[in-house]
Amino acid sequence: MQSSPLRVIVAKPGLDGHDRGAKVIARALRDAGVEVIYTGLHQTPAQIVATAVQEDVDGIGLSVLSGAHMTTFTEVMKLLRHEDADDIVVFGGGIVPADDIDSLLKEGVAALFTPGTSMATVVDWVITHVGASTDPLGSVAS
Repeated sequence: MQSSPLRVIVAKPGLDGHDRGAKVIARALRDAGVEVIYTGLHQTPAQIVATAVQEDVDGIGLSVLSGAHMTTFTEVMKLLRHEDADDIVVFGGGIVPADDIDSLLKEGVAALFTPGTSMATVVDWVITHVGASTDPLGSVAS
């Protein structure tokens, strides 16, 4: 078990301006004792990874509602590997079709939370799996 609080980034990549869900997740994680860095809107994968490395975070939570999930998640995973930071756990949520979930999990995304997933489920998963040495669970649906 980790002695310092978990540190995660909650990021809203791309041009999607719908950030209410990301802010709700960030607040729920903070309320549970997780140190959260919210990067704001319109972040590029490179900005997200650079911030993650600089801030020495345990996890990155991505919120994607724009349909660009395959490109965004894949690029974040590629950049993390390039920075030798693939120990940072990537999880996400938003509108991700079931057909794309398996591909993203194979790419290394640890978990995807689809619409309707409870805050308690997300918070419990993050606390249990981010910063831990256990294997991720994969897709989590409501």
